[in-house]
Amino acid sequence: LFESEMFGYEAGSFTGAQKQGKQGLIEQADNGTLFLDEIGNLSYALQSKLLATLQSRKVIRVGSNKPVDVNIRLICATNSDLPRMVKEGTFREDLLYRINTIHVEVPPLRERGNDILLLAEAFLRDYGRKYRKPDLSFSSETRQRLLGYSWPGNVRELQHTVEKAVIMCDRQVLTPEDFLFKSEPGEIAPLETLEDMEREMIRKALVRHEGNLSAVASR
Repeated sequence: LFESEMFGYEAGSFTGAQKQGKQGLIEQADNGTLFLDEIGNLSYALQSKLLATLQSRKVIRVGSNKPVDVNIRLICATNSDLPRMVKEGTFREDLLYRINTIHVEVPPLRERGNDILLLAEAFLRDYGRKYRKPDLSFSSETRQRLLGYSWPGNVRELQHTVEKAVIMCDRQVLTPEDFLFKSEPGEIAPLETLEDMEREMIRKALVRHEGNLSAVASR
């Protein structure tokens, strides 16, 4: 499926193939830019086919022997250690050299200082609108906690952490207690389901209102 989406296919080349065939992403990006995220996950066989396409600047659709000229600028991203994968034999060394003409290394989120707060504020605005909780803000203690956490999952973890906090909060100012961090010694395990989050929200509300069920229900 990935091969047909990337390189395109001819009509009838496999079960379910459209009658008229289809251009792949590489053909669609002709005279433009193609971005491949997580290229380290590409199978060894498809690495070979991608390398051949980049070298020849021609793409061959699935089910065809006719090459099609393409002119693309390729940008790749990965969080994998590609040199290590080359040593392990799971990533082609020649493909690594081919795609590594200009290398840009993005430091992990924990090394990017105030970028953490800038991103967190943006996510807070987005999810505040999505869940109809306008004018949310972070307390100063929350800002320090966000800056002090290591963020092993980088931006995606920050995004999901802020979303969960927005869902669970019942005040305009988010405190560290509204956040569920993970992957650090002594931290609370993350809540993975909506039921878990609802249960935790109710527990916190009961503590906040000293067991007054009427006050909790009114929230």
